[in-house]
Amino acid sequence: MMLQQTQVERVVPKYGLFIKEFPSFKALAKADLGDVLLVWSGLGYNRRAKYLHAVARIVTEKYKGKFPKDSQEAEKLPGIGHYTARAVAAFAYNMPEVFIETNIRTVFIHFCFARRRSSAILISDTEILPLVERALASSDMAPREFYAALMDYGAYLKQQGIRLNSKSRHYTKQSKFEGSYRQLRGAILRALLEKPATLETLLEMSGRKKSDIVPVIAALSKEGLITLANHKFSISK
Repeated sequence: MMLQQTQVERVVPKYGLFIKEFPSFKALAKADLGDVLLVWSGLGYNRRAKYLHAVARIVTEKYKGKFPKDSQEAEKLPGIGHYTARAVAAFAYNMPEVFIETNIRTVFIHFCFARRRSSAILISDTEILPLVERALASSDMAPREFYAALMDYGAYLKQQGIRLNSKSRHYTKQSKFEGSYRQLRGAILRALLEKPATLETLLEMSGRKKSDIVPVIAALSKEGLITLANHKFSISK
């Protein structure tokens, strides 16, 4: 979940800290959301931490502390989509699931769609998935080793200057961070991790217009990341 939309070099140190602080689903489930967000701080897309916190509580209560092996069952959990459910099944349980992420996409577009790379017709994951499935079946490798090797090779291709995600129908370019909605969200959460604050305090802290900050606060409230009590916003429990 940390690796979603976040580069590996940023994730690695945070991953170590996170696992040290919350070594099990039970430990994570018992923690306050504010403590989880504090450790997560710096990775961005903080709703992932909220989802992970919620997943820990459900897994502890419903699945006796064990993440479900069945990927369709796993997809019922908050923030767990098609890719994450199958990646966990493959890496944690060595199940022969079929999935795609950015590095896998690079490998298959590079080797299997050479003619399409020069055209305007974008390549869909539905075209790539059967190729991944056949490659896994014919590899005679354990699923976790197959996918680890495939992802590493995709990362290697990118290091060599082969960047093909723009040829995918599912590619969206990330918007500029400076001055963005994402930056403002992060700033508000960091402020509230220190102490509760009124709307006026948050406006003063951010230096942004009310019309900028109100939609962000509304979204954070809707996602369950913050709550309002006695005219002050604070991190949800």
